[in-house]
Amino acid sequence: MTSPLHLHNTLTRQKEPLRTEQPDRVTLYVCGPTVYNFAHIGNARPAVVFDLLARVLRHEYQNVVYARNFTDVDDKINAAAVAAGVPIVAITERFIDAYHADMSALGVASPDLEPRVTDHIPDIIELIEQLIARGHAYTVQGHVLFHVPSYPAYGQLSGRQPNDMMAGARVEVAPYKRSPLDFVLWKPSTADLPGWASPWGRGRPGWHVECSAMIGRHLGHTIDIHGGGQDLIFPHHENEIAQGTCAHGAPYCHTWVHNSFITVDGQKMSKSLGNVLLVRDLLTQAPGEAIRFALLSTHYRRPMDWNAKRMHDAVQTLTRFYTSLSNVSSITPAADVAVDHQVLESLKNDLGVTEALARLHVLRADLDRAQTQDERALCKARLINSAGLLGLLQQAPAAALEALAPPARAEQSPAHRQHLHALLQARDQARAARDFNKADTLRDELLAAGYSIEDTREGSRLRPGGFDPVPPKCNNDKGHSC
Repeated sequence: MTSPLHLHNTLTRQKEPLRTEQPDRVTLYVCGPTVYNFAHIGNARPAVVFDLLARVLRHEYQNVVYARNFTDVDDKINAAAVAAGVPIVAITERFIDAYHADMSALGVASPDLEPRVTDHIPDIIELIEQLIARGHAYTVQGHVLFHVPSYPAYGQLSGRQPNDMMAGARVEVAPYKRSPLDFVLWKPSTADLPGWASPWGRGRPGWHVECSAMIGRHLGHTIDIHGGGQDLIFPHHENEIAQGTCAHGAPYCHTWVHNSFITVDGQKMSKSLGNVLLVRDLLTQAPGEAIRFALLSTHYRRPMDWNAKRMHDAVQTLTRFYTSLSNVSSITPAADVAVDHQVLESLKNDLGVTEALARLHVLRADLDRAQTQDERALCKARLINSAGLLGLLQQAPAAALEALAPPARAEQSPAHRQHLHALLQARDQARAARDFNKADTLRDELLAAGYSIEDTREGSRLRPGGFDPVPPKCNNDKGHSC
């Protein structure tokens, strides 16, 4: 007998069985991108995480409605349009198309619904009117603001208390607010900015109200799961709860799921550091399936550090899987083979990818050891079907292996070879001095050049394109070098 799906609920701060409004139907909403630039690896993580969740939900429930929005009106979009001398739609269409292409390359399936803010202005206005009528919002100087003190439960999701937030608030730059915590539902637009007619004058919606209106329009007043990045918990999702609950007098969402952050080589991504990694740039270095595998290799609630070793390991691991499948390419997978029970149960336990991936390695070993054609057909089907639940191993092995293979290198000059071995020697010296940060940096530089390091009794040596088996595990999260 299978267990129910359990997810860690940010609202209750514990893992609990999924609660749905209707039997065999799940509604899932995820905050999508604000489309003014290309997607970076931080944008890709929630897309992959919630694609995985949607796959698991569809395996367990007959009817899943998954919506992921596009924010296509925003001050950053306005600024980009002004800088380019084009209307905002020229900016948003370009980057929506780019987002679709990048996510498709990562194996992210299209959600059932992709609502855009600009298509839901009437719904936003109607929601704001309901909040005003119920005494939770007010108009002042062309603005409509939500009055936070009118909702006593404000702060439950983030664990922040309104009184503490008030005490820590800076001098308010908008003196017309009744409370410093009040937030904008509608704001006026000048002639040079996008705007729509409303009962409060020409203007545009505030950020938070947009998702609440789109959810109400497509999924109902109470949804089952709301997802997004951890950075959205406050104020965005906190404000969504206040709006949705106060407008309709019903619970807004049963389960809140948030993925953690991504750093790059131990540092926060930022333009000032020049370490913002665009998905489309990463796709020139490795196939999309390897990027997806790397994103799934750490549990969604744990912080993830993106580095050259993570990508290298993903490529090497997928190469081993596809090599095993290539060895049985002439064998037709057995029909009607279910997803492996342990893989399924691991994913139903708060998307336990670590255990699921470990089990896939066991299934690959079973395939390699299979003796008869019937055994191979059964093991092949079980591996492919189980990996499919994670969006992995669905390509033809020959094509996948060709994409995963390191690019051919021209014959290197003596000076270049000397440079590589100097890096290797410096890495060995750093390890001997227990300067693990420096050793990791040098190792990553060699990995980026297409070489892994094999440590032997005779010393370390370079191996083109990596080596098999996998190097011994190391405690890299704590700064120790492999």
